[in-house]
Amino acid sequence: MAISLDEGTESKRSGRERAESLIEVILFGGRWLLAPLYLGLIAGLLVLVLKFAEALWHMLAEAPGSSLQETTLGILEILDIALLGNLIIIVVFSGYENFVSKINVAKSSVDRPTWMGKVDFSGLKIKLIGSLVAISVIELLKDFLSPETIDPEQEMWLIIIHLTFVVSGVLFAVTDYIADKRASIDIAAQRAELELRILERDKGFAAGTASEMNPMGE
Repeated sequence: MAISLDEGTESKRSGRERAESLIEVILFGGRWLLAPLYLGLIAGLLVLVLKFAEALWHMLAEAPGSSLQETTLGILEILDIALLGNLIIIVVFSGYENFVSKINVAKSSVDRPTWMGKVDFSGLKIKLIGSLVAISVIELLKDFLSPETIDPEQEMWLIIIHLTFVVSGVLFAVTDYIADKRASIDIAAQRAELELRILERDKGFAAGTASEMNPMGE
């Protein structure tokens, strides 16, 4: 009977482990559902390139008879599009590598961006909010260069949104700094604990003896 019970327990355990493995495989493979989203962002980048070409052509066509202010506004418009394109690339590369899979085709490429594979989720948040701040600054600058078209109420909301981006970026940076400091403290504590264990082993002390020793050697 005891053998039968042991076999039943082992069978249940084996069945549970298989079910857990199946669930974990499904969950781990679920990350690939994000891949179409990043492909969609690349499609959006293609649309952005078309808008960039349209804005550039419009600026070049009107360049001979336009004023310096109008030319500046045109340059700011295409700069705004370029910054948005950079933001899309950052989100696609960092998001894909952090949440889906490593981009192995870029490992040996000389054109691989230096930040690729080094931007974690915290860094992605900072880069994202930084790009949004830069874009909102350009939008405000475009409005200030054409004051005759400014709507005071709309401009007030644009400034509030810009300040919200700035404050959010500062808060993100502060929280990441606190998290990094906490991680450094934890690593230092683990290192000190390991050094104590090594000291106990080398000196032949009983477990826990090293941690009770006076650090001043008294």
